[in-house]
Amino acid sequence: MKMPAFALVAAALTLLAGCAGKVEPQYPPKELTGFNATVELDSAWSQSIGEGLGRARYPISAASEDGTIFAADTEGHVVALEAESGDTRWERDLDTAISSGLTARTGQLFLGTRNGEVLALSQDDGEIQWRSRVSSEVLAAPQANTQLVIVQSVDGGVTALDRVSGDERWVYTSSQPALTLRGTGTPQVIEPVSFVGFANGRLATLDNRSGQPLWEMRVAVPQGRSEVDRLVDLAGQPVLTPDGRLYVTSYNGRLMALEATSGEVMWERDYSSYLTPLLVGDYLFTVNEASHIMALDALSGEQIWRNEDLEGRWLTSPAFADGKLVLGDFEGYVHLLDARNGDIVGRTRVDSSGISVRPLTEGRRIYAQANDGRLEALQIRETQ
Repeated sequence: MKMPAFALVAAALTLLAGCAGKVEPQYPPKELTGFNATVELDSAWSQSIGEGLGRARYPISAASEDGTIFAADTEGHVVALEAESGDTRWERDLDTAISSGLTARTGQLFLGTRNGEVLALSQDDGEIQWRSRVSSEVLAAPQANTQLVIVQSVDGGVTALDRVSGDERWVYTSSQPALTLRGTGTPQVIEPVSFVGFANGRLATLDNRSGQPLWEMRVAVPQGRSEVDRLVDLAGQPVLTPDGRLYVTSYNGRLMALEATSGEVMWERDYSSYLTPLLVGDYLFTVNEASHIMALDALSGEQIWRNEDLEGRWLTSPAFADGKLVLGDFEGYVHLLDARNGDIVGRTRVDSSGISVRPLTEGRRIYAQANDGRLEALQIRETQ
């Protein structure tokens, strides 16, 4: 039957780690080994954000805008911090448990809750501007354009809310398989359309005026005998380029480059990932279910380099800072890889509770949030 949002933590973590439900992990974590360090990561400041991500490791990623870092914990504690110094601008305790990542957009802060609510807060003081109900628990960070907030909930529903009032504008529903990964896809939202991936392996482009699909396609096809083998979630966020290319990953499926207006396939390769890829120039960086990191030519799909040194370490989605890839792992390390060749060039440990949400980056600064709530600002310093 359908795995509910409050499924056992152990089972959820097993699926998220790509262990396919086995008692023994499919990819045992590799021990860390020495490397030629060319950068150091100096701590600029650290703060404790309440109770952190909770036992269920809710994906409560921080957000930033205009020199402010916004972070929250699973119990509803929200804080705004000066990005440079870590000083607290304001903090607020909500009367509800947070379950989604945060999104900061033009003076507003959006988040989702376990009981299926979406809240809009003022970035100035944390005051609640509106709260609206959607169909079920929200794990994906709500995404906004100038008029709407698009919310994907764990039951496969997509709801468009008016950005000013929170009123419902339209709802799109999709069929869900019997078993899904713990997380859900995060929509990629621009003014006219939203690109949304679902647990049934399908990708849809929705007209933001009505919620009607403009085109749909299957990215991953369920295969295998068991429901676990047949997982095909599009759990990452599609990546869109200014010139209209769309990159999509899927679990037990494919990595694809599409023409965004039509869905025409530009290139594809067999690839299993539940993480959001990263596009920097003409390089596409991805992390698969085994925590292998790969750089591809974004135009052709040809592999440029591959690093398997961090296999099985439950890496986060990659971020980018100062020519380096930035990834967190299950033991709380932040790893830096040279984006040109994939060599590990820097490492530091933030917290033994682990890091499961993508670090924030800006310039040479990295903001890494550990599972127990420790948020640390790291400064990249060249040593060679």
